[in-house]
Amino acid sequence: MTATTMRTGGGLCTLLLLAACGSNHRAEELNQLPGYLGTITRLDVDGKTNDLLTAGLGKTGLAAAAPAYADAEHPTAAELRRNAIHANYRAVLDIAASSGYGTLYGPNVDANGVVGSGEGLIAGSEYVAYADDGTGKKNVTLMVQVPSTFDPERACIVTGTSSGSRGIYGAIGSSGEWGLKKGCAVAYADKGSGTGLYVFEDDSVNLQNGLRATRTSAGKNAIFAPDLSDTERAAFASANPNRIAFKHAHSQQNPEKDWGKATLQAVEFAYYVLNERHGVVARDGTSHLVRLTPKNTITIASSISNGAGAALLAAEQDTKGLISGVAASEPQVQPQPSTAYSVRQGSVTVASPGRALFDYATYAALYQPCIASVAGNAGRCMALAAKGLLNGGDLASQQQDAKRRLQAYGWLIDSDPLQASHAGTNILVAVTYAYAYGKFSVTDKVCGFSFAQTDALGSPVAYTNAQKAASFATQNGILGNVLYENAAGGARVYTAAVSPSSNLADQALDGFLCLRSLATGVDAVSGVALTGTLATQSTRVRAGMAEVQATGKLNGKPAIIVQGRSDTLIPVNHASRAYLGLNAVAEGANSKLRYIEVTNANHFDSFSSALPTLIVPLHVYLNRALDAMYLHLKSSQALPPSQVVRTVTRTDASTVITNVNLPAIAAAPVAGNAITLTGTAVNIPD
Repeated sequence: MTATTMRTGGGLCTLLLLAACGSNHRAEELNQLPGYLGTITRLDVDGKTNDLLTAGLGKTGLAAAAPAYADAEHPTAAELRRNAIHANYRAVLDIAASSGYGTLYGPNVDANGVVGSGEGLIAGSEYVAYADDGTGKKNVTLMVQVPSTFDPERACIVTGTSSGSRGIYGAIGSSGEWGLKKGCAVAYADKGSGTGLYVFEDDSVNLQNGLRATRTSAGKNAIFAPDLSDTERAAFASANPNRIAFKHAHSQQNPEKDWGKATLQAVEFAYYVLNERHGVVARDGTSHLVRLTPKNTITIASSISNGAGAALLAAEQDTKGLISGVAASEPQVQPQPSTAYSVRQGSVTVASPGRALFDYATYAALYQPCIASVAGNAGRCMALAAKGLLNGGDLASQQQDAKRRLQAYGWLIDSDPLQASHAGTNILVAVTYAYAYGKFSVTDKVCGFSFAQTDALGSPVAYTNAQKAASFATQNGILGNVLYENAAGGARVYTAAVSPSSNLADQALDGFLCLRSLATGVDAVSGVALTGTLATQSTRVRAGMAEVQATGKLNGKPAIIVQGRSDTLIPVNHASRAYLGLNAVAEGANSKLRYIEVTNANHFDSFSSALPTLIVPLHVYLNRALDAMYLHLKSSQALPPSQVVRTVTRTDASTVITNVNLPAIAAAPVAGNAITLTGTAVNIPD
């Protein structure tokens, strides 16, 4: 295993530009380092003691507990990489053998689906760099993994933009694994939203390699540091001890608006790396000629969740022809508002499909905690009812009304059994994205919310040295717990917070009604237009929401979207179904988009073990979509038509899931499973 550093990109020409670049060769012939890239770090792994996919852990190690650090307060960069891969792989997949790990997917299952007896280690090289504008404030982490099986005569690139708010290894278990097994280079991006724990008390940050440093010593190498003077930092820390900041919420840049751009930059980085490795040395003896271009390389934009949305945005924004096709799973994509399309399931027309993420997340953040309530702890339901936002005279009827309201807002009845389990997730989404879309400072305490680690009573407590040191590997990009600063009696974690207006343990309802008001521009209870500070904040948030909207125009690129019908985090009516409709408006008969809706699948594959009678893993269908897209681009095999795939759940978690439970995507679906378009009307079978 070796690590080296390559040259930086100050002032160099961008890849494939046609202008002269101070050489006897035309610029399109020379391999040029993109000017936005900083120092490139290279890691070579042998596939025996260390590897690209599992960091040397293999199939068995990924399924086991996280490895211990030799020194918990001072882990090495190599140890942090290993544990980050362990954590991120397990976060997006169900690693239970009975759910298909090791038989339907996993490191030991090869690119053709053949189950092997080995550990699935993959040798190759890993390149990491920041994409930045020179300020050190963007510092989007990009990574290219090149497996030793990469063949320039059959060149392929797959994107692995991170899901959620995860760091650079966030897609290692999804599109990353598929690409590496296929012999493709994988182009990763953390989207400018990954990792980056900032602690006020010691002014500490994460470096690109995961190690901790002070903000001063890190300089422009910090993944994230808030835009505060040291005087402002010290004052905030003194008045608000043990609060934290993290990049997605507090960078004040609305990183989501650049997710498509970051994905395209990762592809350009991959081309640069591949041409340095495989291009002929130029006459100057140091430069390389461009050998691999979009004309002789298959590039599939892929990933899951936020990363899948980034893949679609990249395809929309691709002006250089970098992307050949798209295979995206459960995309968090936000179609621009349009009444030019409709969505219907069976005989029922969906009301207002394509709502924005912050719109439906803040709505869910009101009602899901009520659905999750239990007798004796139903303050959220009681408070909603007292404000006229919920009907029912007892807990059961109130919870039923909450489910009904969510269904009316776009969720399917298929999501009903999962609504309670998603309460905490949508709370995190609502608060994080309020800060992100409004580009607010961590010191703004938007709607009374901040983030902190909390104790058993819900009070903020400090991160230990070991927790800070391991944060790069353990964090999912959203740090700590949601803290309600305005709770009666002082700041408390939201689940323990009493709202002043209700004097009930209502889980900070006042704060979440405030977030709901920011999303709509009107008071969430009275419906009256906001004024003053809230009106200004709402304008900022809604401007940020508009910055991330998708156009639906894929520029004729072939694309496959898969999503689970039971998705409770990203409802299909507001994401994939709506995007299919908007794409029909934008591209009409020229569209090459296909949509595969999978019954009994949801946003989190871990539920296939937790709820085996209700949920199957969606990951298998991402792999199948990637297979289908690759064959289409390589051999002109026809894309599968849009369809519903009807899966079969298990009787219990010990029953081994097989392909009987997960039928193939049909080349010719029966009429009752076909998803059709009548002009711009999307028709989904029941």
